[in-house]
Amino acid sequence: MAAGDGRAGGRWRALLLPGLLAGLLVAGLVGLGVWQLHRLKWKLGILAEIAAAEARPGVPLSGHAGPFSKVAVEGRLRLDLAAIYGDEVEDTRAGPVQGGQLVVPLERAGERPILVDLGWVPLADERPAGLPTGPTVINGFIAPAVHPGFFSAPDDPAGRRFYTLDPARIGAALGLSDVAPFTLIALGERQSGVYPMPAEHLPHPPNNHLQYALTWFGLAGVVVLEFGIWSRQRLRA
Repeated sequence: MAAGDGRAGGRWRALLLPGLLAGLLVAGLVGLGVWQLHRLKWKLGILAEIAAAEARPGVPLSGHAGPFSKVAVEGRLRLDLAAIYGDEVEDTRAGPVQGGQLVVPLERAGERPILVDLGWVPLADERPAGLPTGPTVINGFIAPAVHPGFFSAPDDPAGRRFYTLDPARIGAALGLSDVAPFTLIALGERQSGVYPMPAEHLPHPPNNHLQYALTWFGLAGVVVLEFGIWSRQRLRA
């Protein structure tokens, strides 16, 4: 009897180190899951702020406007200096149509002009009618400059076709030597068959924190289950 008790006690002692390691691993995984839940709460707050900003009128442009701020900029669109950015296919009433983003300079009194992305247009209709020719206010959000990389498609400055949203390069092709170092992405409601088709929402950061939290908690559960099965087999051996 004493020998059997000794063997059983030895089996239990053999589980101490693996059990400690499993416990530390579970604690780490649970900690990561809890951290993701805190991140989820933080991200939901940001998304609520973005939704509130979309519902309000744009605020005057300042030097600190972030990508999740809705701003309003007053000026005059230079429709004679239009360019096309990107190459996208949109579903229209006529079916899938190739097009791009219509980029037009917005001249401002006493300030550098800003390139404005007014929205998607078919390539066959790069300068649609109906855009304001006098003073106007553009509501939108700020997009930072993107510089061409090794794998970027080559731009066509002479044809005013660009595949990288780089204000300096686009402005130079339009004959503007000094433009703002960012692009204003116009916001508005899309109407079928009316071009350009502006962006409808401010950019939203991804929110996958709940899935990440469930993944970490699930992994912690798997460790507990696997350790339980392994321990039971060792104790029965």
